[in-house]
Amino acid sequence: MVASGRPSHDRADESQGSKETGGVTHIGKANSSAQSPHQLSSEATRQLVTASIAGDRSAMQRLYEQCSPQVYGLMLRMVGPQDADDLTQHVFLQMFRKLEQYHGRSKLETWLYRLASNEALQHLRRRKRHATISLDWEPESTEDRENTSHEISRLLEAALARLDSELRLVFLLKEAQGLSYREIAEAVGIPEGTVGSRLNRARKELRDGLRKLADE
Repeated sequence: MVASGRPSHDRADESQGSKETGGVTHIGKANSSAQSPHQLSSEATRQLVTASIAGDRSAMQRLYEQCSPQVYGLMLRMVGPQDADDLTQHVFLQMFRKLEQYHGRSKLETWLYRLASNEALQHLRRRKRHATISLDWEPESTEDRENTSHEISRLLEAALARLDSELRLVFLLKEAQGLSYREIAEAVGIPEGTVGSRLNRARKELRDGLRKLADE
């Protein structure tokens, strides 16, 4: 059974700051707090996958605890906090239903990101949220909104929300989740060259969007 509720050790993702250096927009990578304190080895992951397929609920729970923070962090910035938790649960329900299809040719996380990417894009297409998401899902913060770092974070999240969903996905997989071009290509199902072109376009549109938002 997949545990309900957002990953407790990743809730800080909602207020995770962003930064802009050298004219290039960056968003904080999923850091150590967005992963299990003890990263599983490939062999340990394989054993958990095998046990999960056999119906071992403790193994399922361990896989969920290991991988859910990264998925939740991606969903948070793709669809906003109002839907991120539900979609994360849907992704893991899919994962456990389809786990027998995972053959270990890529990292489990990469395979899982493919499920998450499909779920997020399908959700956005159904709800047409790429045309309606606005500032209502900016990161929560108890700090004064006049603080410069929080203002930059707010503007970046707003600019991200205005990106086409496919550009936003590639940007977040690279800049927030730290995937390589090859891993992104596997997760999204596009050529590596397309990953690069989408990433360049996303960065350009983000820079342009930030300038417009700063002038508003």
